[in-house]
Amino acid sequence: MFHPPQRIETRVFARLPDSLRLTGKPSAWSFGKGNDNLHSFLEGPAFDRAGNLFLVDIPFGRILRVSPAGEWSVVAEYDGWPNGLAIHKDGRIFVADHLRGIMSVDPASGAVTPVLETVRREGFKGTNDLTFASNGDLYFTDQGQTGLQDPSGRVFRLRADGTVDCLIDNVPSPNGLVLSRDEKSLFLAVTRANQIWRLPLHADGTTTKVGAYITLSGGGGPDGMALDDTGGLAIAHVGLGVIWLFDRLGEPVARVASCEELATTNVAFGGPDGKTLFITESESGTILQADVPQPGRKLYSHM
Repeated sequence: MFHPPQRIETRVFARLPDSLRLTGKPSAWSFGKGNDNLHSFLEGPAFDRAGNLFLVDIPFGRILRVSPAGEWSVVAEYDGWPNGLAIHKDGRIFVADHLRGIMSVDPASGAVTPVLETVRREGFKGTNDLTFASNGDLYFTDQGQTGLQDPSGRVFRLRADGTVDCLIDNVPSPNGLVLSRDEKSLFLAVTRANQIWRLPLHADGTTTKVGAYITLSGGGGPDGMALDDTGGLAIAHVGLGVIWLFDRLGEPVARVASCEELATTNVAFGGPDGKTLFITESESGTILQADVPQPGRKLYSHM
């Protein structure tokens, strides 16, 4: 149906130092992962204005920072399972924590503060990823253990004024999410269905006629995503060791291949011209990078 996508190679930008690999330390987060002896599980890459790359280490509750020179440091360590990360334009780090809901982290002090732990007296299944709109609204996924056996995952919007909306509640494993260029649609990685869904966002705050936008195959399904400046998507396909690049019409453009293992979990655009794709490869504990055709879309953190 399509021309074979161009293959783009990756290289290692930075490797988690041995001193920060917590081998032999158990974590209940490893349930279902087939590995009870994790050294880390890197996710949620996001850049601040100074070019520092922030990451989460899910099983051990750590927020990590990698300098432009590739030097690692621990920003915060707390009792939680931080999964997704996004930076507010005021510099605060917002985290989707599987155990605790939405948290904020002060990158200077490392202080961790709850933002949203419940909605209408109900806890979350397990929040997964998050993204900011240009007006400061925060969209996030509530995945937990949902899948085709239990398609009850949810997508929420935490408005800048504190109002919370549930946009959809029948998703089999909602994961990464990004807004379209005009912010009239939300693209959602539905991991267990191996699809990207598109949610139209109406002026009254609702969504209707949600549809499958891209269907993938193999691996573990789509995980984190990023938007390029033309409206195309970069999709991390975990378990396949690939980042797929699609254009603004949803046609495949390139296959970015991992030079390490297959757990390509998330992506972020960076570099001087924004045309370097940074990838968390969680099995090896490395950050990969690749040169890509289009720069990333400017995020709320840089507005």
